[in-house]
Amino acid sequence: MSDEMIRFLKEEAKRLTDDNRDLRDELRALRESVHALSALYYLSQNITADTDVFKLLSDILDAAMAVLKASDGSLMLVDEQTGELVFAVVRGTAAESLHGYRLPAGQGIAGSVAATRQPEIVMDVRRDPRFYALVDETTGIKTRSMVCVPLVLDNGRVLGVIQILNKVSDREFTQDDLDLMLVVAQLAVTAMHRAERAGEQKTT
Repeated sequence: MSDEMIRFLKEEAKRLTDDNRDLRDELRALRESVHALSALYYLSQNITADTDVFKLLSDILDAAMAVLKASDGSLMLVDEQTGELVFAVVRGTAAESLHGYRLPAGQGIAGSVAATRQPEIVMDVRRDPRFYALVDETTGIKTRSMVCVPLVLDNGRVLGVIQILNKVSDREFTQDDLDLMLVVAQLAVTAMHRAERAGEQKTT
């Protein structure tokens, strides 16, 4: 067997090993995503008047971050009196400093998503003129990329947005990520709406 053939076989063996490792990683990520979505679906089906709404919102954001393998994220709710987006639940670097922070109506990528009701992937936020840099400057977080989806009821009412930042390992967000986030958003809207209705029934 020639040296060239041996070298080829070694390179092929390495390629197959790498491919196998990538497939195992993808399978593990898929299982984790399915588990997170299943947990969120179960949650949305078991809302009662006694449901802890803050924990519900936290579970929704945790599921979104688990599905996308991201380091930072937030779930913002619309203040229907002012139109501002309020950071209700925050995970990651800015968790403490951002909680309760108010984003002016229509400002930033999140504000745009809420206003247009259209989900978006932004690969490089610094190149997007809508990027609201004041949040990064205030908290010290370094936003690189994001997926942002609106939380919209069937009647068009916007409850808020989920914003996921900075995928781990510096990977880019993909259309598959956005599709998964749309599933998360739909389950989240169902859960939030049921919690709202359950709360109203409790007070009547």
